[in-house]
Amino acid sequence: MLRTSCSASIRSANVLFIPTLARVLLLAIGLMLVPHSRAIALQPAATERAAEKAPVEGAQSTSLPKVPPLPKGTPEELMAFVEKLKQVNPRPSSREEMMRYLGEVAKVQVQAADQILSQIKPSDDLYDDAAKLKLESLMMLGRMGDEKAAADMATFAQTLINSPSPELAKEAKRLVLVSEAQQMFATGTLDRGPELVQKTAAILAADPNDPQSAGLAMQLAGALEQMPGGESLAQAAYKAFGPILATSTNERVRAMGDSFAGTLRRLSLPGHPMEITGTLLNGKPFDQKSLVGKVVLIDFWATWCGPCVAEIPNVLQQYEKYHDKGFEVIGISLDQDREALEKFVAEQKVPWPILFEKPEGDGWQHPLSTFYGISGIPTVILIGRDGNVITLNARGEKLGQQLDLLFQKAG
Repeated sequence: MLRTSCSASIRSANVLFIPTLARVLLLAIGLMLVPHSRAIALQPAATERAAEKAPVEGAQSTSLPKVPPLPKGTPEELMAFVEKLKQVNPRPSSREEMMRYLGEVAKVQVQAADQILSQIKPSDDLYDDAAKLKLESLMMLGRMGDEKAAADMATFAQTLINSPSPELAKEAKRLVLVSEAQQMFATGTLDRGPELVQKTAAILAADPNDPQSAGLAMQLAGALEQMPGGESLAQAAYKAFGPILATSTNERVRAMGDSFAGTLRRLSLPGHPMEITGTLLNGKPFDQKSLVGKVVLIDFWATWCGPCVAEIPNVLQQYEKYHDKGFEVIGISLDQDREALEKFVAEQKVPWPILFEKPEGDGWQHPLSTFYGISGIPTVILIGRDGNVITLNARGEKLGQQLDLLFQKAG
């Protein structure tokens, strides 16, 4: 897949490790892992970890072990069988071979979980472990394209939302929400969006300190933001989730709430002025008054971002075409290395001003990046002569179309 943006997969202020369910949600709606990589609910099964460790092409391989059939036994014996199965370290010759093996393992694990659950009560010690085993195994199969397994997971999760185990009930509610979001995004409609935002807010409010629920909220809001026509729903989501997370005693979750405020600020920009302050690459302070009466492109970018660099010729073409007529570009660099940035600007003969702040952490911590909740670059924002933002996505052909229209109107 051609990468069209660079995302903040790890933000130093709010790193949250969310492997399994967030990927399910994002894969289901056909998105790359956007904004910050976060995660929800269950810990990844051994099958999930094994898939991520599958050897690269050309690695030496041996024949995969045969997945043993499920034996008869007590719940404890069946769980021990599963644990032993998870300890196997297969060495496939390809990812496809690995996924076939993991699919077989997941099916046996579902059978084991069903056998265990049929022999015990919800109050028994093994019940939660068996229920989680079934959920994560059905998830694995669902990710492999098994639609029945995905539906079975949603159905089973629905039966657990009133579990006497608070943790299991919470995870079940998250999974039901993920399933409902999958269904909505699969249809390409957003009719259930307000309901999903409300349900997510309720989950957050029940435990503002839970990083897994916070991760789910981030993924849902980010997915809405990326969907055509989803901007208003995304704003509603960030507006609902941010204040709840801001009350968290978990520092990383609270930082995520702060980032939501920035994202909401950015999404609210169209039709309003955009405040730009900072220091230029040459060390001088930036004067926003110099932009009065001009059409301005604000470009959040970095030299290490391939899609950002690939966009430069397009921006340069428009700059040369319209600069003398009142078009200006302001680059906001998320680079960490000043010398590397200066070298790039000189070699590429970038003619427009570049704002640069030496970051305390990574480049994503640039003050304007934080202020506007920038989670993927290039983020390219077009401002009209009146100082108000026209669009938050002025990339590729859209930039030329917008500029042609603006300057034709101006005569």
